Amino acid sequence: MKVSSAKENILKKIRQALSQSTPIPFPQSEGHHSVFTPATQDPEIEFAEQFTKLQGKFIFCVDHRELADQLKALVVHSDLTKLYCREDQLKALLKEHAFDAFSPVELKDCDAAVTTCELLIARTGSIVMSAGQVSGRTVSVYAPIHICIAYTDQLVYDIRDGLVALKEKYQGQLPSLITFATGPSRTADIEKTLVVGVHGPKEVYLFLVDRH
Repeated sequence: MKVSSAKENILKKIRQALSQSTPIPFPQSEGHHSVFTPATQDPEIEFAEQFTKLQGKFIFCVDHRELADQLKALVVHSDLTKLYCREDQLKALLKEHAFDAFSPVELKDCDAAVTTCELLIARTGSIVMSAGQVSGRTVSVYAPIHICIAYTDQLVYDIRDGLVALKEKYQGQLPSLITFATGPSRTADIEKTLVVGVHGPKEVYLFLVDRH
């Protein structure tokens, strides 16, 4: 088949371009070195700083008794009369410390939902949850307020560390859903105005209990 001179010129230029190596435009971004700086402070502090920057409410508790007291204070202050929790072990633990404010309410009707989590990512201030938890996929998403109970030994620095920890926990059989929740739900899709609580909870509380 006869090729036109114009097309032949284009093909010639393409062959020449492919035969020459192209310099990497951003050489510092290539390779196996992390683009993130290593941690410079305790993960508890790093998480608290990043989480609160994203409008999260952070509360540190030295033990379960203080956790129960702080939860009571939040329930009273925010007038949370319909508190939902699907995790029986967590409810039993809190009941041991005189916190028994949960009511037999459906998730769709609750004021707030209480869950545990898989991990916390210090660098991004993210809460990691999965379908492998008792609370499942929906509790932390559909409640207007999400209250998460976590422990200091669940903190990892980066997302990569979190994925490694999950692979070890589930022995390579990862849950069907892994969620990295970073602060309350927010969007600026409408007229570029930030709106909180559109696709998820409008408030997120993280109670971090010391367990070193």
